[in-house]
Amino acid sequence: MTDQPTTGDPLPDEHPRAERAPEIVDVVVVGGGVAGLVAARALARDGRSVVLLEAGAEVGGTVAAATVDGLTVDVGAESFATRRGTVSALLNELGLASDVVLPDPAGAWVQLPGQAIPLPRTGLLGIPGDPRDPALRETLGWAGAARAALDLVLPASVGARASSLGELVRARMGRRVLDRLVAPVVAGVHSAHPDDVDADVVAPGLLAGVATEGSLAASVRRLRSLAPAGSAVAGIAGGMHRLTAVLRDDALRRGVRILTNAPVSRIERRRDLDGAVSSDQWHVDLGDGRSFEPGRVLVAVPVAELICIFGAAIPSRILDGWPAASSVELVTLVVDAPDGSAARAGLDAAPRGTGVLVAPGTPGVRAKALTHMTAKWRWLGESAGGKHVMRLSYGRAGEVMPRLSDEALRRVAIADASALLGVPLDDGQVTGFARTRWTNTVPFAARGQRARVAAVRAEVAQQPGLEVSGAWIAGTGLASVVADAEAAAARLA
Repeated sequence: MTDQPTTGDPLPDEHPRAERAPEIVDVVVVGGGVAGLVAARALARDGRSVVLLEAGAEVGGTVAAATVDGLTVDVGAESFATRRGTVSALLNELGLASDVVLPDPAGAWVQLPGQAIPLPRTGLLGIPGDPRDPALRETLGWAGAARAALDLVLPASVGARASSLGELVRARMGRRVLDRLVAPVVAGVHSAHPDDVDADVVAPGLLAGVATEGSLAASVRRLRSLAPAGSAVAGIAGGMHRLTAVLRDDALRRGVRILTNAPVSRIERRRDLDGAVSSDQWHVDLGDGRSFEPGRVLVAVPVAELICIFGAAIPSRILDGWPAASSVELVTLVVDAPDGSAARAGLDAAPRGTGVLVAPGTPGVRAKALTHMTAKWRWLGESAGGKHVMRLSYGRAGEVMPRLSDEALRRVAIADASALLGVPLDDGQVTGFARTRWTNTVPFAARGQRARVAAVRAEVAQQPGLEVSGAWIAGTGLASVVADAEAAAARLA
């Protein structure tokens, strides 16, 4: 067993594809992101022979890293939600528990047209838990704050039939809370507007809590009280990308064969010479002509790839209305301003805490969010040697982001960082730049997504030995992805 993923090298040309005998294994896992790695590891732990197939050159999916100006930083997921303890339990199994770290408690800000303010500490997705908080007047104005406080006296029936988070917030607390607090947070987390996301998906129990608690604010406070003590998110010293490497190595140690550069071209039931389905055994074809016949298959790839792999075998009814894939572009900047300069002093003061979420329609800013990485994570600040690392995110659902050259995007990012942090930066101070584009991202919280996911799961349940997993069906964030992958592996095993 090697200690690195095995590449999917083609077989010699003298072996025609038609004559290649399929390899028999217990389970084939398609997709080498975190979901695929977690599932493959769990299945191997249960004694199954497992082959994991990854189309790209590396495993890990969106938990990835890049080296920028000599610093290795996350260019995908950089934290995980602590809810349910799912990820923490996995990190404990992998020997990473002692490396779990919490972000700086300074918190994030929101950039509004004309002003930047700290986000309410007692809120949920930007919804204030106390609409009478005097600090909200600066954000909402007297009229907006008074409208938000009406939530406390409105009948519980108001907003009870809301079909989206935006509709619920607008009905209970008014448009200013929606536009100035909730929209920036939801755009940053889910790349969508609150009117396009399902309240029951992004915050289970929030809508029902209005009826039981009497107001939206009280429902927010109740949900926050049910969360575990401590920070809602955590990270890993050295970066979340360490999880990928440790997961891969642990899966290899347990006997999983990992084939990279091994795109799957087709998955179907095993058929006889006449083309009829002959058993519950699965047949998996690779693009280079190799094939496998596993008893079970777990597919952890984006829905667009799923459609290509299964083709007409997927009933059209479960694909109706599926949201179109969108993309997100992340820009990492490393700033090395001279000691004593205004830029260095400004950045050292972390003027916007751990970062800034941007309200839609804010003039002069194209980014939807900025994370001040060296301010958020102490380990990175200590290892950066006085440099500052910031990450800007571009792309909202339904938004067409023009494809800019590296130089043009660099200029846009520097201008956005200067505006959002309130610290003038120039090109000469930026010593590192990297861009990472993530495609096939679908806002899981889109209205109707729960029903679409239920239809997929129902169809999969009718196929013996088949499971699907991944963020497209589990939801946004590692906590959701890890829990779903472990559950899918358990059902197969």
